[in-house]
Amino acid sequence: MLVKTMAQLSAEGKSPEVLFWVGCAGSFDDRAKKITRAFVKILNKVNVDFAVLGSEENCTGDPAKRAGNEFAFQMSAMMNIQTLNAYNIKNIVTTCPHCFNTLKNEYPNLGGNYNIVHHSEFLQNLINEGRLSIEGKIYKGKKITFHDPCYLGRGNDVYEAPRELIKKLDAELVEMKRCKANGFCCGAGGAQMFKEPEKGNKDINIERTEEALNTNSKIIATGCPFCNTMLTDGVKHKDKKDVIVMDFAELIANAEDL
Repeated sequence: MLVKTMAQLSAEGKSPEVLFWVGCAGSFDDRAKKITRAFVKILNKVNVDFAVLGSEENCTGDPAKRAGNEFAFQMSAMMNIQTLNAYNIKNIVTTCPHCFNTLKNEYPNLGGNYNIVHHSEFLQNLINEGRLSIEGKIYKGKKITFHDPCYLGRGNDVYEAPRELIKKLDAELVEMKRCKANGFCCGAGGAQMFKEPEKGNKDINIERTEEALNTNSKIIATGCPFCNTMLTDGVKHKDKKDVIVMDFAELIANAEDL
């Protein structure tokens, strides 16, 4: 896979069409790395001129901010803004709704003004421009349900792009009872990903997984590495070995045999 860093391009006196913000999960979590690779394969296939920051990319500071440590958040944010502005970055795409939300809504207050898109929107734009075509093949007629990540859907009103991508696979999109603006959290938002849940009758991710399983779909699609982890854990808890959780970038990459 061809992946250039901003440092490499800058040394060549070039700038990319878009910066791919990988995020901590996409960089270090083994499951999320597969989403990163799938997205990069698609970008390479359609010849998108992109680059990553590599070792110059720090955490956006989202978990720190949600956990209440504003100082740590601003330290991370200012380092990133300094780097992004030094490279004169204008356009950013990310596979993580948490990074997407923070870069889009929190960074402008600190001097970081960029055009941020989630990879669902970016892929949909590539289709609209005629640069990417999807043939469902292996997913034709299969039931797929989609879980709306909170920071993508209710946080930023991005509902249709992910669904349009799933429909392009010729799959049958089956909505959960709670979806779109009435969606339900996977249980990882607000830095809850990094702590054990408070005691209660049922963990949130189990509740959400049950709603997904009730659609009788064998594939649960989502567009967030945190949601992917929580729903995968839920599927394992319910011992549903025939159900898989996938990011739509993976679904597209598989359909195109990339």
